[in-house]
Amino acid sequence: MSETARGSARQAAHIGILLLDKPLGLSSNAALQRVRYLFGRVKAGHTGSLDPLASGMLPICLGEATKLAGELLAGRKTYRFTLQLGARTDTGDAEGAVIERSAVPVLTPALVETVLAGHRGDCVQVPPMYSALKRAGEPLYRLARRGVTVERTARPIRIDELQLLRIDGAQLQLRALCSGGTYIRVLGEDLARALGSGGHLAALRREHVEPFGTQPMWSLEQLENLAQRGAAGLNESLLAADQAVAHLRPLILPDAEADALAQGKVLTRYAPGADTLWRLYDRTPYFLGLGASDGDGNLRVRRLFSAPLPITAPAAWPVAAPRL
Repeated sequence: MSETARGSARQAAHIGILLLDKPLGLSSNAALQRVRYLFGRVKAGHTGSLDPLASGMLPICLGEATKLAGELLAGRKTYRFTLQLGARTDTGDAEGAVIERSAVPVLTPALVETVLAGHRGDCVQVPPMYSALKRAGEPLYRLARRGVTVERTARPIRIDELQLLRIDGAQLQLRALCSGGTYIRVLGEDLARALGSGGHLAALRREHVEPFGTQPMWSLEQLENLAQRGAAGLNESLLAADQAVAHLRPLILPDAEADALAQGKVLTRYAPGADTLWRLYDRTPYFLGLGASDGDGNLRVRRLFSAPLPITAPAAWPVAAPRL
């Protein structure tokens, strides 16, 4: 990799991942636009919408890191939510109009646990009408607001953890660790139905998005304070782009191989594993992008950045993979 390219990487500003603590009352897109304004209208995209009623972790990719946004969509997510029993709404949450009222059973930890156990593991879920999914290019929620209902295909999801935190009258406080694409509003309605009642979400907070764990979230107010110190201040809130794919194995490439991939060439008999994705680095090390190997050990480009990106700190990586 040339010294010019390395120099541009060192000077790159506003490239990385922001873990925004989205506040209540803002749509994900409105929150994204606030972030873009603070960061000087840089290219940005969020990964996984949160409703205005919901708060919590909203990963936002900035600059070249937007090329990794698709890798984050499938990650598991942790939610803490409050299920209000006795009333079902048209939106599945507290923003909607009540469309049905029902009795609330006597709630005990044993009863709730029996229901929760039946909803853990692999299952299917029909997306709600009030969602950002599109039909013929139009979001379903717009159709729903016009009173139009269309058929939706059930999708496989997985609930890895579903825990009762507290019973408070007709409300259940719960935590769920689930696959990407899970609608907690639908899960709440399903749980209420299994308890012999109706229900809707009274509160929802996303606590975690894989692969991010202990990294801090940043509020809009905190970002505004950082912005007073200019670009250097704002960059303190950003994670290095490669942390978005920290679950992938790293592969450190010699300069010749890195340059060959940048030219669109295939490295033959280089990386073992069929359909394996790799984080690609040069020996600096700088983050180059993603590569994919096939069953014969050939390494192809999956996604490369226009210039190599700095990383937070070198990990204890293995040496470059030898040719097979």
